[in-house]
Amino acid sequence: MNGYLEALQAKMSDADFQKLAAIPHTKVHEFIAKASDLCNCAKIFICNDSAEDIAYIRQKAIETGEEKVLAMPGHTVHFDGIHDQGRDREATKYLVPKGVTLSKALNQIDRQEGLAEVKSLLRDSMTGRTMIVRFISLGPPNSVFTVLGLQCTDSWYVAHSESLLYRPGYEVFRNADPSQEILRVLHSAGKLNENMVSVEHEKKRIYIDHMDNTIYSVNTQYAGNSVGFKKLAFRLAIRKADREGWLAEHMMIMGVHGPGGRKTYFSGAFPSACGKTSTAMLPGETIVGDDIAYLRDIGGVARAVNVECGIFGIIQNINPTDDALIYKVLTSPGEVIFSNVLVKDGKPYWLGMGCELPKDGVNFSGEWYEGKKDEQGNPIPPAHKNARYTVSLRALENCDPELDNPMGVELGGIMYGGRDSKAYVPVQQSFSWEHGIIAYGASLETETTYAILGQEGVPEINMMSIQDFISIPLGQNIRNNLEFGRKLKKAPIIFGVNYFLRDKDNGKFLNTPSDKHVWVKWMELRVHGEAGAIRAPTGLIPKYDDLRRLFKKVLNKDYAEEDYVKQFTIRVPENLAKIERVQRFYQENVSDTPSELFEILDQQRQRLVEARKRFGDYIPPESFEW
Repeated sequence: MNGYLEALQAKMSDADFQKLAAIPHTKVHEFIAKASDLCNCAKIFICNDSAEDIAYIRQKAIETGEEKVLAMPGHTVHFDGIHDQGRDREATKYLVPKGVTLSKALNQIDRQEGLAEVKSLLRDSMTGRTMIVRFISLGPPNSVFTVLGLQCTDSWYVAHSESLLYRPGYEVFRNADPSQEILRVLHSAGKLNENMVSVEHEKKRIYIDHMDNTIYSVNTQYAGNSVGFKKLAFRLAIRKADREGWLAEHMMIMGVHGPGGRKTYFSGAFPSACGKTSTAMLPGETIVGDDIAYLRDIGGVARAVNVECGIFGIIQNINPTDDALIYKVLTSPGEVIFSNVLVKDGKPYWLGMGCELPKDGVNFSGEWYEGKKDEQGNPIPPAHKNARYTVSLRALENCDPELDNPMGVELGGIMYGGRDSKAYVPVQQSFSWEHGIIAYGASLETETTYAILGQEGVPEINMMSIQDFISIPLGQNIRNNLEFGRKLKKAPIIFGVNYFLRDKDNGKFLNTPSDKHVWVKWMELRVHGEAGAIRAPTGLIPKYDDLRRLFKKVLNKDYAEEDYVKQFTIRVPENLAKIERVQRFYQENVSDTPSELFEILDQQRQRLVEARKRFGDYIPPESFEW
């Protein structure tokens, strides 16, 4: 027995001690021992992923009040504090040693200063509580994609969420080489009130020690800040991928059915609340994942896996018309955790669910009634805009059978999409891998949404939808993506999508939410060379006749040529302004930007300028059919 195991024995039952001792990994024992010592927990529970252990965690989440049982069998609800409703950019920082600087676009703090601060907040934070230890397999177990994850937390809700979101990792740890790298997370909800809600929000800290592959999170319960293997350890995986020559991406993965019974897999990067999950959940298609993907070059082919096996999804606007599959799961018996919705008579309600909401109930603010206001005098909505649901992918009728394939799935296409109300057309294909990575990926522009604390609606560059999470120089990430595609024998085709284009005259959206299914079907045909395209200055855009047929086939909807012209008119001034914003961002924030980025954007600018000379500022698509 090593010294760390010996030190832990007094805080564990014999059964838990045997479970931990079966893992021959001294670094695991060391991390747990040091976490226990720092946080001063009363007990330690080791989860070995047995049905009994998983059920015990769920029951404890209910017993402690972190979750409450709802009327539908299997459904529970969790509430986060009113100041803990989204990923907190200000409180999330990288710990950087003296003499080292990451991109100016990233929050950072001196490593020693940050460690001292976060450890002081974690000290004695688990007094009188149980520390739960979870072992996670990121990606399918026993695969070239597998990454090991270890989390210590005092939140039964967090531990329960991980049961739904991640593949069990205890047996993987038992059989792992003791020298194998581990991503580690230490989390404490901190001081709780009578409703089991973290209350010291001003002391919320989420610090990433990339030197030691460790995440520290304290005084928060919101899953994006506390479930360490969501976006937090993702930051560490990006560094691991950079060292080892693969890609860790903020991407969904879906299977799209095409003619003759074929299925083509796509990955897609979208910032939060920009359509990623709703794209992955399109009816009639299959979902492999909705959030984080690992991409590897296997035999010259790009293959991808879902790091997770569940969904922590935004619930706003999920209704039986637009999201029938997920709505059915959320309104049927089965294991689902709701968070920050409105509860009335044991039933959850959320914004945009397609029915009238109650005038009172319980929500993230406590007892709620119509007209209730917050400390600043602002009306409190019945449910939060960023209210969520947590569910296993296997609960979905459209879960792809390749979810746990250790070799992943072959990618035929990659999408990049944000919230761009003014410039980019709804769907376009890149001229090349390099053009797609730069013009659609590195230039991805969006507007801030309710999924992130702070002001909404502010336009910003969000490079490949990864900017909040990236822990290597931004320019290096662009180079990694460029090189990844160049080495492939058969690179996926890159597409740009934009579901949020507005009419430049009246400001109304030019698409309905269901239209995205047509764009996806067009992309599938393009991968196989079975649909035409028009060469516009920003990319290859669809032809009207192809879309008209697809609208009828996919949505049984007539598609007016007038709508097509509005949607696919190239807006030269807006596109030129977009290029200026992108170039300025990289010039001011990214010292290692590859010159190729500026060259490709300059080529796009020149194409736009030349088109304007011939056709004017706003160019309908038929103008390019020469």
